[in-house]
Amino acid sequence: MNKESENLPFINYLYSLVEKGQRGTLADLRKGLSGAPGTVPVMYQYIVPWIPEEDRNTWKEKVYYILASLFAHYQSGGASKALATQNGNFGDHCRALQAKKNQSDSFEQRFSNLLKAHRDDLPIFLRQTLSQLRGEDIPINWNKLFKDLIFWSSLNQTVQRQWANSYWRYQKTEETIEK
Repeated sequence: MNKESENLPFINYLYSLVEKGQRGTLADLRKGLSGAPGTVPVMYQYIVPWIPEEDRNTWKEKVYYILASLFAHYQSGGASKALATQNGNFGDHCRALQAKKNQSDSFEQRFSNLLKAHRDDLPIFLRQTLSQLRGEDIPINWNKLFKDLIFWSSLNQTVQRQWANSYWRYQKTEETIEK
């Protein structure tokens, strides 16, 4: 199965900007990180056509702006090749970074702070972590990230628990093995 058939149309659109070398558009989308989601007018022409009418003026609309800005930030400096995967969630990506670079305790603290973040603060926390992931060429499942951000504020914190479970996986200890 190819990337085109698995992704949301909006995600495919973002990939196409990289594949077509639309550096100006990506630069405009990166500007979204300088303000609250949906408040940077230069982004409107690229994002508004993708937002269904029923999603306007909702958290989901903001997610379109957040994801586009983060995607463009992550792809900056890329050589027209979008680093992406269809596997895992953001916790998995952070675990891959931890394994690849043996991150310090400060990274684990940053990840913990991300899990506790209010949705209005997500762009800041995600941008910091994405910069580290990009530095190590760790691909991102943008489709899953989009869906996860939509449900970030659910009362049962399903997304946060999924990310935590992916980052801090269960490991059998000698005590559990002996039982």
